[in-house]
Amino acid sequence: MTSFSRGQRVIGAATHYVENQPPWRVDIDEFALNAPLAAAVDAFGAGWATDHLHEVGALVGSAGFQRDAELANVHTPTLHIHDRWGFRLDEVEYDASYHRVISDALAHGAHTSAWSDPRPGAHVARAATFMLFAQVEPGHACPVSMTHAAVASIQDSPWVADAWLPRLSSREYEPRLLPNEEKASALVGMAMTEKQGGSDVRAGTTVGESMGGHAYQLTGHKWFCSAPMSDGFLVLAQTRSGATEEGLSCLFVPRLLPHGMRNVFRLQRLKDKLGNRSNASAEVEFDGTVGFVLGEPGRGVRTIIEMVQRTRLDCVLGTAAGMRQSVAEAVWHARGRSAFGMKLVDQPAMTAVLADLALESEAAMLTGLRLAQLFEAEASDRDIALRRLATPVSKYWVCKRGPHHAYEALECLGGNGYNESFPLARRYREQPVMAIWEGSGNVIALDVLRALTRDPDSAAAFADELSTTAGASTILDAHTERTLALLGSLAGADRAETQAQARRLTESLAIALQASLMLRHAPSADAEAFIAARLGDDRAAQYGVLPMGTDAAAIVARH
Repeated sequence: MTSFSRGQRVIGAATHYVENQPPWRVDIDEFALNAPLAAAVDAFGAGWATDHLHEVGALVGSAGFQRDAELANVHTPTLHIHDRWGFRLDEVEYDASYHRVISDALAHGAHTSAWSDPRPGAHVARAATFMLFAQVEPGHACPVSMTHAAVASIQDSPWVADAWLPRLSSREYEPRLLPNEEKASALVGMAMTEKQGGSDVRAGTTVGESMGGHAYQLTGHKWFCSAPMSDGFLVLAQTRSGATEEGLSCLFVPRLLPHGMRNVFRLQRLKDKLGNRSNASAEVEFDGTVGFVLGEPGRGVRTIIEMVQRTRLDCVLGTAAGMRQSVAEAVWHARGRSAFGMKLVDQPAMTAVLADLALESEAAMLTGLRLAQLFEAEASDRDIALRRLATPVSKYWVCKRGPHHAYEALECLGGNGYNESFPLARRYREQPVMAIWEGSGNVIALDVLRALTRDPDSAAAFADELSTTAGASTILDAHTERTLALLGSLAGADRAETQAQARRLTESLAIALQASLMLRHAPSADAEAFIAARLGDDRAAQYGVLPMGTDAAAIVARH
């Protein structure tokens, strides 16, 4: 048998000779190729992490990691309710590729490095690490994010924290359900949502009966349980102690009890999801399941609020990571393919689309890293007030922009983009989950109103943040003035009118924040193009409609 090198013409097989296709986008350093991210990491105080991020960038850009990302989504999780003899298992089997991906993410601190090493810039460095991994394989980011966020809810309850926080900080990965005494690491999932309640967690009917001390026995059913093979879960339940109704409480439910005894954790079925295929989501039934209250009984929402803030931050980071993948793949394709006598990247209409997608991606990334900076250990009172409002504002807008952004990038690849052999088809199915997880659009917009009502300092902190670029753009100044006027007018409106305008207010705040961040951290020409395209008089509804005179080629080259 005769072998031929790639690209060699073969007599009789001319119809299969491949040309005018870009090379495989593998064995690259994703951090090095992302100049805006590298600059932002330094600007937000995590320049010390550059070497680490190059290491991560080379890992996730390798052919092996990208292959694992594909396999983990092709060979999706399988539920095993019973073993061959009929004993309950309630276990989810993942492909080996998924275990390799999540093992790499934990080894590089994508989960809890900001908690375990709280130096200045730690949350920014962790956010950049998280984004690099989520850029290539997003499904594993769910348990990674929840483990990071759960620390905020666990740390003030020593009866859980003392035993579990060291395990959450571990960079080892052990997927097996081993006795706690034999397992040095742990991941955390969540089981909050019920059929009848959805986002209205107070409508949950799961009951927790006090067993004395901090322990409760749970009875109920959760409609969504995220990452069901985690070692522990945050669960909401209506607790009571004897005849006393305590109200909605947050509990920590371990999969295994002391000495390896399995807690009652009956998995009913796995969700057949649109995207996020590598990660399992399940329905779970509790029947005498043991859980340990976190914080005060009856104050469950208060206990989880900081956790929710952090998972919402990761929704922004995850969407920004997806936008970066979309831009990177679209630009790579356009640089390697010609049409009508020119490279696609040099075709003015295509250049404008790529540039606009790149501006959107950079604005999302800057928003995510600025939010991460607000969660640093040394955060000021102003930072805390700002993040209370800026987090839901950003989660609403950035995550809403994700699906359309992915579609437009997919279209840049033409038919290949619509093909599951290329990563943008998977990304297109992935992006909507970020807009739904931890509160869909209306829930988040209403939370913006709650932040303004319950934390009056948040509005002042947000206005102060925008004032840092006052005078730099007449278009942004006018938009900011309108936005703050809308905010003021809603303060005196009735409840129905205020809620009806919640989306308008949230969108206006989000674009103002993004525009301000672009002015501070992007080249001035890029920032001006972003602002004009989104706030100018001739703004358009679609990507690729930039102001006349924009140097789109320079924007694309920077990305």
